[in-house]
Amino acid sequence: MVPLNTDCTVIVMAKAPVAGYAKTRLIPALGADGAARLAQRLLRHAIAQAVAAGIGAVELCCAPDARHAVFAELAGDSRVTLSEQGEGDLGTRMARALQRALLTHERAVLIGTDAPALDARYLRDAADRLADHDAVLGPAVDGGYTLIGLRRFAPTLFEAMPWSTPQVLALTRERLRAAGLRHAELPPLHDIDEPADLVHLHGPA
Repeated sequence: MVPLNTDCTVIVMAKAPVAGYAKTRLIPALGADGAARLAQRLLRHAIAQAVAAGIGAVELCCAPDARHAVFAELAGDSRVTLSEQGEGDLGTRMARALQRALLTHERAVLIGTDAPALDARYLRDAADRLADHDAVLGPAVDGGYTLIGLRRFAPTLFEAMPWSTPQVLALTRERLRAAGLRHAELPPLHDIDEPADLVHLHGPA
């Protein structure tokens, strides 16, 4: 078992796996119920990998709130705590979670639940990069990113960002440079966002 490193935390940003709310762009391919089932499967996988990484405490940051039964079930693991994303766009919510985490930890790594290839080793590699970098990115093949980790908080990384567009990664790199943050990058991974992305999903949807 990998020893727990208390100076790092992993934040998993997740929507409640509710039909018509989670993974809506997959509804044309899977239907609302099927998209919600996939969202729950991806959520469970992300939490399992975050715990298995052993790099620190795991915070499940929930939307629209933390009341869904699956969130409560996952928090039954003593290594997982629940928080709520709160109001604002994605950038506002991510910034809030990271800034809060960095008040009590030297390093914070934030992921979503959309990249099934993001595993425990990938998370450990991210934490390792933060030993000698201010930030780490896990690029997504679609031009976004699947992971961001920070030692120093910079609000400009999250303000007025055109989320869910191919410009996100390039703009984030530019803003890291502008903020004077030295960053590292991990190998790119596929997100499961659109019906065409389902080919990158292992096992039944």
